[in-house]
Amino acid sequence: MKILTIISCLLLANLTFAQDFYFGADMSYVNEMEDCGAIFYERNVAKSPYEIFKNNNCNLVRLRLWNNPDWYYNLNEGNVYSDLDDVKRAIAKAKENGMSVLLDFHLSDNWADPKSQVVPKGWAGIVDDTEQLKDTLYDYVFQTLLELQTENLLPEMVQIGNETNKGILQSKADNETWKLDWKRNATLFNSAITAVRDFEKVFNKKIKIMLHTAAPENTEWLIKGFIENSVTDFDIIGISYYWAWHKPTSIKETGEIVKNLRATYPKKSVIIVETGYVWTDKWNDEAANIISEVHPDFSPATPKNQRDWLIEMTQEVIKNDGQGVVYWEPCWISTPCSTRWGKGSHQEHATFFDFDNNLMIPGGIQFMTHQYDYTKNEIIPKEITILTNSFSGDITIEQKEVQPITFEIFNAENQLIQAGGSYSAFTHLTIKNMPFGTYKVVINNNGELVEKIFNYSDK
Repeated sequence: MKILTIISCLLLANLTFAQDFYFGADMSYVNEMEDCGAIFYERNVAKSPYEIFKNNNCNLVRLRLWNNPDWYYNLNEGNVYSDLDDVKRAIAKAKENGMSVLLDFHLSDNWADPKSQVVPKGWAGIVDDTEQLKDTLYDYVFQTLLELQTENLLPEMVQIGNETNKGILQSKADNETWKLDWKRNATLFNSAITAVRDFEKVFNKKIKIMLHTAAPENTEWLIKGFIENSVTDFDIIGISYYWAWHKPTSIKETGEIVKNLRATYPKKSVIIVETGYVWTDKWNDEAANIISEVHPDFSPATPKNQRDWLIEMTQEVIKNDGQGVVYWEPCWISTPCSTRWGKGSHQEHATFFDFDNNLMIPGGIQFMTHQYDYTKNEIIPKEITILTNSFSGDITIEQKEVQPITFEIFNAENQLIQAGGSYSAFTHLTIKNMPFGTYKVVINNNGELVEKIFNYSDK
């Protein structure tokens, strides 16, 4: 009896930890696949894909939103997908199955990624007027959330852009080159973030905000760039990590990057928000497949190796205090419909379903049901300390590890008397010769406030 009690407690503890971790699936293509005649099966029984994923421990559905994807008019029967109406359909299904939703604002009419960040054509006329563009972006984000709220379809999370390594809302000319304009970026990102925060205040809702970068090895310097340019009011760092595209960065190296991000920004969660791995090197239609490589340790491409790669990667994320893993397009199976580039799917070899649309066991979906070790590496935050010298009137800010900060100094009447900061690496920052009196120093370390009140005099 005692042994059974211990086992029950351990299982309950494991479940409690697991509930804090997101096992996610990007299901943006599901409506389109079903409209094109696809039927999904689990153990040869036809089921809704949302039911299949819910039954296999999926707790987060990611959905892309394009601004005006009217290029769909020329495909199949002219039905449009990944617009707001389609997203509403998908959110409703996710919520019916008890799953949270991450809404991915692509901020384009088409695919947005590290190479492509083209402004919606309806906004092209103001692309060089940053002030007007930021207001349009604010209105778009706010009105989208308002419309979803009106229909009880509000997402729990939103992404501001998709794989935004070079920014968002670029002109076609700028998009042809690598142009990372941090001043413009900060204005636009902060406008979208403000729209979400204002919506929260008006409707007393809480929506987590994600910034999304592609490739683990790019994430640390990009997030540092956001912080240094005063884009700080977000909750989640989202990372795309595919072996085929981001090699030779290993699973272990990705875990170290997650750990470093958690140490540097302890109030930000980290999620691998896109990943994928192929289970076969064969095709099931006429459309060329977009992933073609497997890791040498998880070769050849089989359903079991797909599962094992995902489990190892997810365990590394958990160990380093990441908060989730989201699989990109596990339901993009073959159908008679066409994309802009071919008839069928470009990803049927990396879904969780075989070529008869039956859920594969063993297979990738099992990364969501695996019994993980939730013991985590120690994450030591990069601390900031405020030191004062009552004789000289100096204030010194010390860092355990270097990062940018800003500071404000207030007098006894709570009036701001000095402000500044350091946007480059430093270990000590000294503010000299403060007059005698009582002061409050507030350090803003990536949205975390370190505060100290001190008093010194000549006595």
